[in-house]
Amino acid sequence: MSKKKIFIVMLAYFFCKNIFGQSFFKTSGKNILGPDGKPFVMKGTNLGNWLVPEGYMFGFKEVSSPRLINQMLTELAGPDVINSFWKKFMEVYITADDIHYLKSAGMNSIRIPFNYRLFTSENYMGSNDSTRGFFYLDKLINWCKKEKLYVVLDMHCAPGGQTGDNIDDGAGYPFLFENEPSKNWCAAIWKSIAVHYSNEKIIIGYDLLNEPIAHYFDKEKLNPLLEPMYKQIAKAIREADKNHILILGGAQWDSNFQPFGAPFDNNVVYTFHKYWTPPTRQVIQDYIDFGIKYNVPIYCGETGENDNAWVETFRKMLDSSSIGWHYWPYKKLDNTRGIMSFGKPANYDTVITYANTPKNNFEDIRKHRPANIETIKKALDGFLENCKFKNCTQNKGYIEALGFVLQ
Repeated sequence: MSKKKIFIVMLAYFFCKNIFGQSFFKTSGKNILGPDGKPFVMKGTNLGNWLVPEGYMFGFKEVSSPRLINQMLTELAGPDVINSFWKKFMEVYITADDIHYLKSAGMNSIRIPFNYRLFTSENYMGSNDSTRGFFYLDKLINWCKKEKLYVVLDMHCAPGGQTGDNIDDGAGYPFLFENEPSKNWCAAIWKSIAVHYSNEKIIIGYDLLNEPIAHYFDKEKLNPLLEPMYKQIAKAIREADKNHILILGGAQWDSNFQPFGAPFDNNVVYTFHKYWTPPTRQVIQDYIDFGIKYNVPIYCGETGENDNAWVETFRKMLDSSSIGWHYWPYKKLDNTRGIMSFGKPANYDTVITYANTPKNNFEDIRKHRPANIETIKKALDGFLENCKFKNCTQNKGYIEALGFVLQ
């Protein structure tokens, strides 16, 4: 074979390998490219409440964060009962059946919120095993690999707190951005995740910080600290993992891209969240303009929790702009504004009443704590039973509004 022919064969080989043999998700201009090298538009849901419990999903009002939920339930039933409850909760709330359902309904991807504490020895959801984060994520990822359902990993709760409200399970202020130990810890946890999953091809990418810097804090002071924090995390990740996409959320609940300059990584996506606004292109035009300006993909990491008409209109608008989305949430107690709902168990109103009753001291706890604790235990067992996939109910109109198929 002549040198010219050898060169042509080799050129063709490398061309085919680059175009058709891509293993990991990558960005190319304003597109995310899937493993086949073709544009991939994310369509799916968030597995909220599983690894980051939220009070409103349990029917509570002021008891909102994982820490407060655990404290309240422990007051009711004691630490041993509640530690056992959380272990069972994590085993049954999301299972292989749920993942199979999501794929069968027509989704191509899901977003997985997690709490950094799952990768530390801090007490969280009934355990302090620093390997439990990988235990649960590995199990989930194996189910997703079987179904070919792609995954975004989302640090919903970061060391020190990145938001300053219940969703980051912190102390009420975004301390992450002003404290070096928390910054370093956050980057180190992300690096450990990157080491573990650097070769995992079912993962699209890493959503570095969910909804940083709530709007009621000093934006002039905190917003300039956001991108440097992302750069520190990115540097740590890239030391171990050059394969996966980095997903960066804007300030003020992932709504404000103004703190961002030009992209500092060549494989990055910018994400916004949008709730309770008119479902029009105008409300996301700033994000579209940002994507055009810097020639980068944008993506809606959270939206939903609205009526079916709003959900459908907003979804179709995103689709018409080739913007991927993960609607929130997948399942929720006694809810029609989501994909799945499950019923309220017997005697559960007693738990809700206690949770929603103000308590300022131990005397208040004793006064309001129900006398029949066995009833409380049965209510919690009922919650665990009702949230199982086999006992959930599909919300037909909501599913159809998302363009998915009722199963």
